[in-house]
Amino acid sequence: MALRNDQGIVLRSYPFGEADRVVVLLSPSHGKIRAVAKGVRKTTSRFGGRLEPFTQVDLVLYEGRGLGIITQVSVIEAFPHLRGDLERLLAAGTMAEVIDAVTEEGEGSARAFLLLHRGLHALEAGPRHPDLMTAFLLKVADVVGVAPALDECAGCGTREGVTRFSFAAGGALCPRCRTPAAVALRAGLTAYLARLAAADLSDLPPPDPSFSGEAMGVTRRFLEYHLDRRLESLASADV
Repeated sequence: MALRNDQGIVLRSYPFGEADRVVVLLSPSHGKIRAVAKGVRKTTSRFGGRLEPFTQVDLVLYEGRGLGIITQVSVIEAFPHLRGDLERLLAAGTMAEVIDAVTEEGEGSARAFLLLHRGLHALEAGPRHPDLMTAFLLKVADVVGVAPALDECAGCGTREGVTRFSFAAGGALCPRCRTPAAVALRAGLTAYLARLAAADLSDLPPPDPSFSGEAMGVTRRFLEYHLDRRLESLASADV
């Protein structure tokens, strides 16, 4: 039994007993953390709204054999502006869902933590760039080691004639490496994806409405293929 200081971003929570909740957070040094916030469902809870999803908090945890217990919590960043806009709030929920899907408990997740933090900052800053979620998903793929090849062949590395795309093969393919399942993408789409993947989330290139829908579709399907799971918020909402 010991007390531990940590920080994290709240991903989600769920009821535990009559008055408590289990809070799932992402810590840069400890990965996902599940800890009990006692009495948080009571109107008199000392935690108030400090453990709402997408809030970055500083914690004191009492560690036992099972779930830890949150004994103190203070807010580092609450991202209030994104909470006042339904579109940005849904996008934040999708970011949290995806990060939840690709991180593990007890494993350091500094890159995933920083990516989520930057994504929330981009949402907080103002109206959402139409391709912010596509760029975020491409960066998630990079964090987990499955980033698609976009400006060179995933098979041989050539930059010539990469006009096909395969989810299984890892991205763009040249005629020599193309597989039967590889599909032809519209000219310019992989270059557009490459620009999104390389840009900072707070400084994305000017959007191209003619590519936005396809860019999200290809990126989502690619990530779902390599995670071997369906991303429900992307399937059920226009994010």
